Amino acid sequence: MFSVEVRDRIMIGHSLPDPFFGPARNMHGATFVVDVAFFRERLTRHNVVVDIGAALEVLNRTLKPLNYQNLDALPQFAGVLTTTEFLCKHIFDAMAQAAASGALGEDGAGLSRIKVTLHETDLARASYEGVLA
Repeated sequence: MFSVEVRDRIMIGHSLPDPFFGPARNMHGATFVVDVAFFRERLTRHNVVVDIGAALEVLNRTLKPLNYQNLDALPQFAGVLTTTEFLCKHIFDAMAQAAASGALGEDGAGLSRIKVTLHETDLARASYEGVLA
């Protein structure tokens, strides 16, 4: 299995208003390093997994509406606990849609899996990995 991984980062504010989250139930900030890995069984005719430039561009466009935002105030997240795990899936869905729509270039349609990892700190991270149709 071949893979290519791209990286970006976002700074967000949010709260997780449930006693389960202890002090994180209050408003706090987070800086996430975001890694997205693309997988395929065979290289394309250009001997790549995916166009790295296109992958970086799509990741940047996906993260831009979240960067420097209070996620609690965004309508698409109303009433949602915007955990790191939840955000991984949110970003995965956008990247999977980009692959299906051609935004990752002609080779995006042949990807087999995508994995999104958000690093909260050097000590903690969460991921979501899914198979593409």
